[in-house]
Amino acid sequence: MTERVTPSRAGGLITLGAADALWAGLTAGSAVPTASAAFTGFPARARAGYVLLGGCVVATVKAGGGRWSVVEAEVRRAAAELNAMAMDRRDLVRIGPFRDGAKQEHPEETPLRWRRRIARELQERDEPERADGRLCHLAGIDWRRMLVEQTRDRTTRAWWLPRAVVRLLDAAEHTETRWLQAARTRRTGTTVTEPPSHHRQARTVDTSQTTGPDRPATPLRPYNEELKGHLYSVLSRKPGTSRKVAGWACAVCRTAPAAVLDHCHEHGYVRAPLCQSCNTQERPDHLYSNHIRVAGHYRRLFHTHTADWLRHWHRCPGCRARTTLPLPHLAAWTAHTACRPLRPTHRDPGSSRGRKPCGALRVSWTGGHHAPGSCRFTVAVDLCPSGEHRVLAHVPYREAAERFRTWLAETVPAVAAEAGPDRLDGLPTRIRPVVADTGSEGLALF
Repeated sequence: MTERVTPSRAGGLITLGAADALWAGLTAGSAVPTASAAFTGFPARARAGYVLLGGCVVATVKAGGGRWSVVEAEVRRAAAELNAMAMDRRDLVRIGPFRDGAKQEHPEETPLRWRRRIARELQERDEPERADGRLCHLAGIDWRRMLVEQTRDRTTRAWWLPRAVVRLLDAAEHTETRWLQAARTRRTGTTVTEPPSHHRQARTVDTSQTTGPDRPATPLRPYNEELKGHLYSVLSRKPGTSRKVAGWACAVCRTAPAAVLDHCHEHGYVRAPLCQSCNTQERPDHLYSNHIRVAGHYRRLFHTHTADWLRHWHRCPGCRARTTLPLPHLAAWTAHTACRPLRPTHRDPGSSRGRKPCGALRVSWTGGHHAPGSCRFTVAVDLCPSGEHRVLAHVPYREAAERFRTWLAETVPAVAAEAGPDRLDGLPTRIRPVVADTGSEGLALF
């Protein structure tokens, strides 16, 4: 039974049941589906002093009669922010499962931990004795209505969510972390000066908006190349690095809080702090150690947001000095851009253009760029509608690198002007091996 929204006289407070009904009603037309029990359904934390609604924190107060309540205006503000959000259901981000699942978590400990919650829920749903169905929503968002599950070879499952939702949940996790840090600081500062008991009830209602900030305690700061030239192997071992990273805004999208420290796996240099969404978008779609499926997100990397991503990749001194990309990215660029005219098409009656590209692009390579004379890319088409599986091109590494340099100079001349062998920018004379090349025997990338 839902409650009617009837604001009380004490600062516009409404009960949790009324807040549930208000949230569901205000967000009924939102692009992001919401839950009807955002305040009372698990894992809402109303009795902990706050509730997450999207990327906002709404403070809860204990009003007369011992009932928990919230300020109606705060619920309306959070709903307005969510309603203004756009979402493309086709722009998906894989959220699991990953073999290194522990590394996918946010570096800060927060009660939300939405990736871990979703993984646990999906892994246990096939076990009736363990699946209790407690996970009703995440930050007021009905994630089940947006989850896409894909199965390959009838055994391997992958879970996907729209990119906009991933960024929203990452922002909610970051906001919750800052809110809890601010709450701990306030409790520490007021322990000695705690007022007498007969003043506590009045203070609970009167200071409801000041004791529950709905913004991070410290605003996200833009990344200004503070980690330029640092080795990831060194920074990753320093205490407090994850906390420092969480204070930056993502260096690519510049809107979401950073969650990981992206680095070049070939040279070992730190590039910049990224949010989980951008880091997932940048990650090549490996089928095997030396095979990549060229998926739809490469259009964003090499077309619509080219300048941002190329500038990000060239934050690595090694890639910048060689005017190239790490081997997997160069392979994807070769298949997606340089070999695009070679990709066959099929007639598509449902398309306005009449034809659509054939199958799915795949690129593999032998050797590594440490031995450019023997390294080459093989670009092929899989899953052809007519049953064909054909090789489009064999491209030597040196030819692919030269094509990329020419394309870079024409496409993003500002990035190309900062690259080249005369722009070493402190590049050491000898670079240590960082990642073993699994595509060849007994060799390393350097």
